[in-house]
Formats: sequence, structure tokens, C-alpha cells
Amino acid sequence: MQTDLVVPVKALPDAKSRLRGVVRPEEHAELVLAVLVDTVTAAAEADGVRRVLVVSSDPAVASVLAAEGFECVPEGRSRGLNEALRHGAALLRQSDRAGQIGALQADLPALRSTDLAEAVKTADGRRAFCADRQTTGTTLLLSAAGGPLDPRFGVGSARAHAASGAIALTESWPSLRCDVDTAEDLAVARDLGLGRRSAELLCAMAACPIDC
Repeated sequence: MQTDLVVPVKALPDAKSRLRGVVRPEEHAELVLAVLVDTVTAAAEADGVRRVLVVSSDPAVASVLAAEGFECVPEGRSRGLNEALRHGAALLRQSDRAGQIGALQADLPALRSTDLAEAVKTADGRRAFCADRQTTGTTLLLSAAGGPLDPRFGVGSARAHAASGAIALTESWPSLRCDVDTAEDLAVARDLGLGRRSAELLCAMAACPIDC
């Protein structure tokens, strides 16, 4: 069974607000885009992942993804993270009503395809989730085969997803758990090994926030 993933992305002026100040203001959007492309690239190369669909109404996001060969669709009528995920899941269900759908966060610049593939394999078609390294948030949510995605992202999403019946995937998979919200998170991702685009961008910046 193959898994299709939805990756939601806010409009660039609103994205990754807690990373503001890590780089110069004019470089913030570039950093968000680099992190996104590295995340989607790794996801698309993971065994067991058939399709990656980004949901964003930002034209710059759509343009960059199109240039890289990735799918991007605008948000539906309702806005917000969970609404974007439901919209993307509904589009994916139109082509496969029996398969597994997942929600993947867009801020995993150190993501390794092998970690994601192992998580999908471990879920084995069951509703499951992977918590972030702080264990409170969620970096990956998987539906049961043919079932609704039922995303409950927000503060305390790991607990909310567990309460919804999702199985906690407890293996290590450090690159899958390392979402980037702060300068500290970015340093941890650097130690794990940033994707090519994020690494090149940060090292090219005049005031690189991490050691290159």
C-alpha cells in the first residue's frame, strides 16, 4: 500500500514567525522556502510514499515548487492548518479512496527519506502519528487505510492525536521529529544534517545563524 502526503504551508509573511530574527528580515522568506523544498524533496524520495501534495495559497510557494517539479494547490474556502489538511486530503481521496493519507509538517529541513519510510512502514496502514522531539507536537499524522485524516494540529497535538485513537510511533527517527520553529531547533537540525538547499542558503548568508 502506498501513502499520499499533504504538506500545508502558510503564506510566507506569516510562516515560521518564531524564526524571525534568526536571519535578516529580507532573508526570512528564502529560509522558509529552502526548508520547505528540502522537506518535500526528502518526502517524495521515501519508499512507500507515492504522492506529495502541498497546500498553499502563496504564489511564491507555488512558483518555487513548480520549478522543482512538485504539486501545489491553493487552500479551500476555510483557512487554517487543519482546514488546509482536510482540503488536501479530500483532493487525494478523489483518486484513491482506499489508500493511506498522511499530514507532514513543512519544516523538517534535516528529514531523511529513510526515517519517513520506516515510520510509514511501522504504521502498517493504521492511524498513527509521530511526535516532535519535545513530544508535545506532531510532525507526521497518518490515516488508517481508507479512513479520514482527522487532523488535530495545534498546541498539544500529540495528545490530541492520541486521544483520537492514533497510535504513537515511538521509534527514534530523529530527522522526522526535528521540526524547526526556533534558532535552537535550527541548530539541532544542522547537527543532524540539513538538506542541500537549507545548508547552502544558510552558509551563503552574510550573518549565518549556525556554524557552516
